[in-house]
Amino acid sequence: MPRPVVCICHHGVRSAQVVAFLERQGLGPVYNLAGGIEAWSTGVDASVPRY
Repeated sequence: MPRPVVCICHHGVRSAQVVAFLERQGLGPVYNLAGGIEAWSTGVDASVPRY
């Protein structure tokens, strides 16, 4: 079984586009980090640097 891939960008928009592209290519499982690293840093783990 393939290992899942999580695509991450600053706000989650570009990584969502990458996920859609990879799925169209037949790859998966592929996931998008909704809200990007910004949301992760502010809502889940404040030790992750914001940029």
